[in-house]
Amino acid sequence: MEKQTAVSWLVEKVNSDCLNSSFIRPELIEKAKEMERQQIIDAFDDGDFMSCGSEKDAINYYNYLYKN
Repeated sequence: MEKQTAVSWLVEKVNSDCLNSSFIRPELIEKAKEMERQQIIDAFDDGDFMSCGSEKDAINYYNYLYKN
C-alpha cells in the first residue's frame, strides 16, 4: 500500500463524499500540503540519528516516502 500523508487522505475523503456537497479550495489544499511537507522535513532534520544530515537528506526522505 502506498504511503499517504494526512492532508492527502483528508482531501481524498472530503472530495469523494457524495453526500457532502462541500469541498476544500485548491489553494488551501496546496498550502496545507506544503506545511505538512515542511513539518516532515523539519522532524527528519531534528532527529538525533540525523544530526549530521542536511536539508537535502530530509527532502530526499520526504520524496522517497510520498513522491513515488
